[in-house]
Amino acid sequence: MIDERVDVVVIGGGPAGLAAAVSAKQHGAERVMVLERNSWLGGILPQCIHDGFGVEETGTSMTGPEYAEKYIERGEKQGIQFMTETMVLRFDEKLEIIAVNKKGIYRIRATAIVLSTGCREKTRWHAMIPGTRPSGIYTAGVAQAFINLYNIMPGKNVVILGSGDVGLIMARRLKFEGAHVLAVLEILPYASGLPRNIVQCLDDYGIPLYLNHTVTAIAGKERLEQVTIQQVDEHMIPIPGTEKQIPCDTLLLSLGLIPENELAKSVGIEIDTITGGPVINQRLETTLSGVFACGNCLQVYDTVDMLSLDAKKAGEHAAEHSIQKHKNTVPQGKKRVMNVLPGAGVRYVVPQRVTEDGAVHFTLRAQKPGGTATLRVIAGEQELLKKKLPWVNPVSMISVDVNIPAEIITSAKTVEVTISDH
Repeated sequence: MIDERVDVVVIGGGPAGLAAAVSAKQHGAERVMVLERNSWLGGILPQCIHDGFGVEETGTSMTGPEYAEKYIERGEKQGIQFMTETMVLRFDEKLEIIAVNKKGIYRIRATAIVLSTGCREKTRWHAMIPGTRPSGIYTAGVAQAFINLYNIMPGKNVVILGSGDVGLIMARRLKFEGAHVLAVLEILPYASGLPRNIVQCLDDYGIPLYLNHTVTAIAGKERLEQVTIQQVDEHMIPIPGTEKQIPCDTLLLSLGLIPENELAKSVGIEIDTITGGPVINQRLETTLSGVFACGNCLQVYDTVDMLSLDAKKAGEHAAEHSIQKHKNTVPQGKKRVMNVLPGAGVRYVVPQRVTEDGAVHFTLRAQKPGGTATLRVIAGEQELLKKKLPWVNPVSMISVDVNIPAEIITSAKTVEVTISDH
């Protein structure tokens, strides 16, 4: 057993983990360690060779590998310890981590932990698509890795199920490489990717998008031969008589992402049933003291820039907790908790709890698309914020900063966030 003592341990070396680690170091944590199970750092960024990364954060457009390298270089200069090919098996309430790599088994005692374990793609089985099991069916992320990292074409005649951003970007990428992208199908009545990606990846290349459609059958022996697509009603039930067969050799699935939180669940951290991520307060601290969460394991973000900005806050608060722990000044006793509730028109809100007064940064998603709307934040009988929104769409995350007065913390039990058309 190899014993280590570390101020801040970041579990996951993707974009959120890198940003959190750099921030923790900048804010006074002496020893920062990043544990990454892959052989590389940056998560999915090395396979994202398109540009657009860093624009919101730095004003400079970079490719995914360039964006990752910026943080890796900064971390190396700061003396952050990066441990790749290292699998975290578990950690406990005392923040003692058991991890393993080629050198052996590690017992790492941390004063603060940042969870940045990312997310995974939904597969064919999440959509329950019946039919045979031929080759030629991939998630969009796997297809992206094939082309951009290994120079392997997944197929020539492609149908894409789901209009998530990775699926849209892959529609364009496949077109660049000479494939025929026959259709992008979306079961919802609106696209689930960012509007700019609809324009730049589909409209600009004449790739058709079929809303309220899904794949209801897969056919093929050794290789995929065709898919059956079908229109759905408002309850997402296939409509009889709308079946259509599309001959193709490849089906890409862009069905959405699932936050990866098995470690958090195993130690008893509370999980939000809507986001799939840990329940946190405004400091991005989970229900286990000293454990913070950021990135796509917390909630699925629209852009890496937004993700990194929040991850930096997680790193800052983890460093602050570590310093307080060393000085034995961590606030003791049960904190006053106000639960944050998604009200009418809101699917979810993060953070889910407020434990102290001051500025709180809320991120949320609307329940459905719409035009001009009004966002309200209400605590008890007091309206803390009223903001006009030019339009709302579930695919675009909404961010607002709200000041919570001290008297509200002591008097109100809940904070409700609503979106209405008036």
